[in-house]
Order: sequence, then structure tokens, then C-alpha cells
Amino acid sequence: MGSGAGKRGWAPRRPGLFACLLSLFCLALSEQIRYRIPEEMAQGSVVGNLAKDLRLGVHELATRNLRVSSEKPYFAVSAESGELLVSSRLDREQICGKKPACALEFEAVAENPLNFYHVSVEIEDVNDHTPKFTQSSFELQISESTKPGARFILGSAHDADIGTNSLQNYQLSPDDHFSLVVKEKFDGNKYPELVLKTPLDREEQTSHHLTLTALDFGDPPLSSTAQIRVLVTDANDNPPVFSQELYRVELPENVLPGSTVLRVMATDQDEGVNAEITFFFTEADQITQFDLNSNTGEITILNALDYEEVKEYSIVLEARDGGGMIAQCTVEIEVLDINDNVPEVIFQSLPGLIMEDTKLGTHIALLKVRDKDSGHNGEVMCKLEGHVPFKILTSSRNTYRLVTDGDLDREQTPEYNITITATDKGEPPLSSSSSITLHIGDVNDNRPVFEQASYEVHVAENNPPGASIAQVSARDPDLGPNGHVSYSIVAGDLEPRALASYVSVSAQSGVVFAQRAFDHEQLRALELTLQARDHGSPALRANVSLRVLVGDRNDNAPRVLYPALGPDGSALFDTVPRAAQPGYLVTKVVAVDADAGHNAWLSYHVLQASEPGLFSLGLRTGEVRTARALGERDAARQRLLVAVRDGGQPPLSATATLLLVFADSLQEALPDLGDAPPPSDPQAELQLYLVVALALISVLFLVAVTLAVALHVRRSSRPAAWGCFQPGLCVKAGPVGPPNYSEGTLPYSYNLCVAHTGKTEFNFLKCSEPLSSGQDILCAESPGALFPLCNSSESTSNQQAPPNTDWRFSQAQRPGTSGSQNGDETGTWPNNQFDTEMLQAMILASASEAADGSSTLGGGAGTMGLSARYGPQFTLQHVPDYRQNVYVPGSNATLTNAAAKRDARAPAGGNGNKKKSGKKEKK
Repeated sequence: MGSGAGKRGWAPRRPGLFACLLSLFCLALSEQIRYRIPEEMAQGSVVGNLAKDLRLGVHELATRNLRVSSEKPYFAVSAESGELLVSSRLDREQICGKKPACALEFEAVAENPLNFYHVSVEIEDVNDHTPKFTQSSFELQISESTKPGARFILGSAHDADIGTNSLQNYQLSPDDHFSLVVKEKFDGNKYPELVLKTPLDREEQTSHHLTLTALDFGDPPLSSTAQIRVLVTDANDNPPVFSQELYRVELPENVLPGSTVLRVMATDQDEGVNAEITFFFTEADQITQFDLNSNTGEITILNALDYEEVKEYSIVLEARDGGGMIAQCTVEIEVLDINDNVPEVIFQSLPGLIMEDTKLGTHIALLKVRDKDSGHNGEVMCKLEGHVPFKILTSSRNTYRLVTDGDLDREQTPEYNITITATDKGEPPLSSSSSITLHIGDVNDNRPVFEQASYEVHVAENNPPGASIAQVSARDPDLGPNGHVSYSIVAGDLEPRALASYVSVSAQSGVVFAQRAFDHEQLRALELTLQARDHGSPALRANVSLRVLVGDRNDNAPRVLYPALGPDGSALFDTVPRAAQPGYLVTKVVAVDADAGHNAWLSYHVLQASEPGLFSLGLRTGEVRTARALGERDAARQRLLVAVRDGGQPPLSATATLLLVFADSLQEALPDLGDAPPPSDPQAELQLYLVVALALISVLFLVAVTLAVALHVRRSSRPAAWGCFQPGLCVKAGPVGPPNYSEGTLPYSYNLCVAHTGKTEFNFLKCSEPLSSGQDILCAESPGALFPLCNSSESTSNQQAPPNTDWRFSQAQRPGTSGSQNGDETGTWPNNQFDTEMLQAMILASASEAADGSSTLGGGAGTMGLSARYGPQFTLQHVPDYRQNVYVPGSNATLTNAAAKRDARAPAGGNGNKKKSGKKEKK
């Protein structure tokens, strides 16, 4: 260890605000450790006990990881003892050159906590370099006529050491003719001059041999020698003479090669060849930056100058005439520094990862700046570029510390590209930037965040169990387990057990599954609360609401509320005034659909009509109105088969049968109802079609069968059985052709005999007992060429009524279809056996009430025109929420809650009179 090793100095603290700022850091940050050692110490030599000087115990070295941070590894720290050791050769001349002070400055870094310590090691010079001449021998030509006192510059020696160890003096071997004078250059270097003491005589001695010695003052002193040979030449009276013995010039270091430095001038008073002067560099092999024109003496730049390498040049020039006489001068060129070096930023002690919860003011990295220029050109300022949560603090000269200056968030910025710009104070200023990337470590500081504030999904009912109905997704910007999210259902508007039977969620994907088929009519909506939870420590959670809306499907057919069936399943009928004008509100079909939306949007259509074109049906309202006035040829009883369809896909439908009778009163309507055809048997209809087909093939067979049936009927009939059809009581219609029924139904005819005795029977083509002369018989003809019913009195009992020809219209002459039905629909009535049975039962009941006078045609309030016998089953209170859709037959307005309005409209043409017309229809 050299002298001064382990010496420690403490830098004084700055006053004021800077002292306050420095007090925030560790005390070690404001102190500097200084050591002084000689150069050329062996590797492994101890510089000082760094751990002891930093007040660190030996047991702390393993955890603090004390180390050296420098550009070149000149030193290292022993991990066992904490001593600062030499790790590479220390050559002061190579490290610092001719600088009077040579110090190596670096940072000692200790971790846990992170601290930086400034260390300075001063390298002392030792006398390890001998002064050396550029040439081992010099040759001078001096004319014998040279006068005493003439001086000749000799080649100088060079010593790499500094101070007393550098070149200090020259010595000349003793000689009678020559002496030595030592002079000093502008840069402090010394050079020798040979002085002629006595005249020379060539004839006596042609040459002289001298020894020149260069000495330093080191301990021990070192020296070197060079041989000087002086050749005495013949007389040349006048030597060349320079205009100046010393030329001094200043050049900026950025001068371009080829530029002229200066031009030396020399004159010779001789003539001829002795006056021709040639210029030379005395040490031409050592001069590489300049070029000399031997004829003109012009010095030019050969290679670029660099102030940072050589700050001054001292050149010796010779002027030689043709006679061999020489003269010497010195040219000193000072290189001026310009701002041509960009400052450098060097990062040291970079961390691998910075946690995002790092506190403010935490030390992150150490950096140094370096500028090879001098003066203001070498003064550097550092600046941190951009808006980053870091700042730089000055630690010492050209040393800075990077610390945190804001909150770090890895999710927003996972890494930072730190750019530090160093700018010098030169003119113009130069700058450079250096960048590093700091990676931010993750901590669990973010809750899962759902992509939506709330979720709403629509699921059609009757979905397959186990199908996925929705998916929730939450993002957690953290990494690893901190960002791994799992899902669960934590709450709902159902009980937990019931909720689990409806839905479940995948913990990994967030897909929500239906555990069962939903029914829109039972469950319209389901509210869920789902939770997303990460796997950090501690775990963070977030909730979101999910609303499942069960969509409707067309799985419910419309249900007809009106016309309703009686308690025994029989259909009701409505009466229409014969004088009803077009647009007259006859009745209204009221239906509901348990579905919703478009699936419950109902439309009404006429499937069958006894008289197409007589009635119209509202497509959306279901109102049945007269399309035209009742004609003389129109039948008094009409039947409409109405279909109610919803708007679903595929649509579902229900049918309702409307029995309409044109009459001004119920008594008038009963005879019309009596001419109902007998029940039709589908098997009989099929047989009839077969019979018709056979009749077309064999007319003779059909005629034979017809005659046989007619003879058989005449022989077997009794007078009592035909009592209702005596010539004075009943007139039969003539033979007619069967109408064309597109639906394959056969016509039937009924006779109705009404006696004032109170006994009424209804039979097919017969009456139960003969009528007296005082009894009235009502006859009416059924539509479609049915058997006529008779209406006779005492005055007309012997006259036969003319046949009614209203039924003689052909199928093409009949009016078109009603409502929105196509023209191919027919209006046959009735078209099946059940309709016939319903009419037969209704007529019997109506006739009994008419005979005993117990019928209440108007009905009670709220019975919609039904008999008091059937009223309690069909009051308006049994049709909730559809009261506005119920109409008063025979009126242009729907039924309201005002009883007075119903009473006022009741007498209009017997509207609202209804009776049972038959048994319950089969679907």
C-alpha cells in the first residue's frame, strides 16, 4: 500500500436548501472516500479498507453486496474483508498523461438499502521512465568562419514522468570550442542549445564529437545520452538568418488539413549558390501533423488537429544555404479548444426490475457524464426527457443519481424508456442522449373490471337445458395469478337453491348456462349478481349484475273469450235486425293469447260463411259488421266460422262459430232456427258422394232407385204422420237441383211446428200430432233449397203457398266471400253433424221458452243479451280485462259499464238476443 492509502476526506456540506435536500438521503451520500497510492502497484494490493471507512461491518458484506461501479475495472472489493484491491495495472502516464494531478473516481454501491458512495483514488507518479532522445546521434555542419557566440538548437529528450521525475536538465561533455545552454519552451519543456565559444579551424580539426546527456531529478535519477558530431566546413561568409528566432501561432483544432499555418522567412547575404536557402524540420520523423515547403518555408496542416490529444506543438526549423551554412528557429503552435466533443452519458448500477409500489425518492440508478473538451466546452448539464415518474439529482461533479418522482403503475406503463440528455456549455452547445429501459414489476393492485357495467341478455323460452345463454368477461391488468380471474354467482332474485336450478356459470370462462328450459309465462326476467375474483394475495373482487330476459315464443294458441259456450258446452246465437244497414255492428269476436309481443298480435279471418259478402270482419278488431243490407233472397239464418290467428312463426289459431239470425225479435227468430238440417254423418256424406258418382255413371240405376224409394215412402206413410203437410197447412217446394257444396256437405231441412197449446215437438219431416183449425202454423224456407216451413191461418189453410225461389241462385250468382277470405270459400250452413245438433237443441229450448212465456229476451244487466237462464255463467265480470272488447249486438258501439246505455240500446231490433243452439262442438 502506498503512502496515503486509507486516507479519508469528508466533503463539506453545502449550506441552505441543498443541505436540506441531501439530508433526506443516507448520510453516506454526502461523504467521499479518498485514497492515495503510487502507480504500478501489483494486482491484489490493498488500497484501503473500504467497508471500515463506510462504517459497514464484515457481517453485512454478504447482504449489502458492496461493489465498485466504474468504467474500467481498476479496483475491486474483497467480499470477505471489504478491502479495496487493485485489480489491473495502474500506469499513471497511460491513465492521465502529463496532467499534474491524476485521480481515479468511481462509485461504491451497497444494496439493501441501495446507497452510493463516492471514492477517489489519487495515483502518485514514480520515476519509472528514463528521458529519451528522439535520435541517438545528431550531426551539425558549422563553417569555420562562424563567429563565437553562435547558437545551434539540438534535439531535445522526452520524459513521460511529471514533476521532479520528468526531464530537468541537459549536460554536455567538456569541450574547448562548445558550451551548452538549456532553455525552456512555452509549455515548460526544456531544450538544449549548442554555443560556439571559440572559432573553428577546419585545417586544424575537421570534426568534433560531443556527448549530450538528459537528466531527471527522480529518486534515483535517470538519464540518457545522445552523440553530437560537428563537421567543420569551408568558409561561407554569411549564414542564413531567420526573421524571428521564435514564431508563435494559435490554431483552432478544427482547422482543415491543407490550411496554411505560417510562413517562415530567412535571408542570406551571400550570392549565388550560397544564397539559396532550403528549409527543413530538424525532427522530421516526429512531426506528422504538419508539412513544410522546403523552398518557400510555408507550413501547412497535414492531418487534423485534436486539442484533446495534443494541446501544443514545438517545431525546430533549419534554413540551409547552398554553402552548407544553417540557421535555426523555433515554431510554437498552440491548439485552441473548440466544442467538438459531444458529452457522453454512462449508466451504472442499473436494476433488473422496479416494483410498481416503490416509494418516492427511491434510488434507481447511477449515471456519469463525460466531455473531453475543456473549460466551458467541458461543463455538462443533464436533463431527463419526457414526462416520466423519475428525476435526476446531482451527486457530485459529473455524477448524477436517478430516483423515483411519482407513482408507478405497471398496468398503464409496463416499462419506461428513460432518456437523459447531456448538454455542454460550449458555443454552439453540443448534446447527446442515452436511453435505458426500466421494467416495472407487478403487484396485485387492480381489481377485476367487467367489460360492461351491467349485462342484459335475451333468451327465448323453451331453450334446451345446458345451453349457454350469456358470457361475462372481466379484465384484470395484473400479471400472473394477480390477473387470473374466476367467476361465480353470488346473489339473485331467487332463493339460492332455486337459482342454482335455473343458471350456473363457468368459473374459468364466465359462460352462463341455463340449467333448465325457461317458460316466459312463468318467469319473465331473472336478476343475477356475478363476481369476478383474482388469485392475488390478498384477492380482489368485483361484482356485476346480469339480467336474463326470457323471450316469448309462439307456444300458446289464441283463446276465444267471446262468443263463449254455455255451461253445457252449447254455442250461442245473435240476432240481427232485418233493417240493419251496411256497417252495422253485429257482434265482436274477443280472443286473448297468453304469449307476448308479436306472438300475441291477433288477426281475425272468416273461414266459412253461409252467405259470402253479407258480413265483414275486422282484421284486428274482430268486429262483425254487415257489409250490405239484407236482401229478399238472403237466408234469415247465417253461420260464420271465424279463425283467430296470432302473429307468431308459425302462427297458431283458434276458431269460433257465430250463429246469426236476421229477426226483429226472438219469437221471430225461433222459427228460422227450427229449419236446421238434421245432423250430418261424415260416413253418410261419403256414401252420398259415392251414390252421386254412381248416379252419373248409371242414370238408369239412379232413376230406378229414386222411384223405388218414392213408392216405398208413399205406401208406408200414414195420414197422421203427414198432418203438418196437408194441403191446407203446408206447401212443399217444388223439385230443385242440389247446390254445389265445395266442402262436401249435404243439405238438410227441418220442419218446425209451433202450437199455441204449449206443446211443441221438433221432428224431421213430421209433426207429433195434427193441428186444429185454430192453430197457427209458421212455415219458412231454409236457405239452399231446403224444405219449406209453413205459416198458415184459418183463412189460408186450404191454399197452397207458392214456392220460395230465393234459393235458386246458382253458385256463381252468390255474393263473394266475407271479410278477407278468398273467393273459393263457401258459405254452407251447417257443415257438420255437430252444428245440426246444436241448432236442434237450441230450437227446442227456445220453443219451450216461447211457449210458456218465460223467456227474457233482453236479459239482465251485464248478460250480453243472454237469457236469465244462462246469464250467471256469462256476465261481464267473468271476462276480466276484456270488457272494452265486448260489444252489444245490434249496436255500433261496444259495451260499457253504464247500464243505462245498454238499456237504451236494447230495443233496437232485438239485438243481443241469444239462445243455446246445440251441443258442445268438437274440435
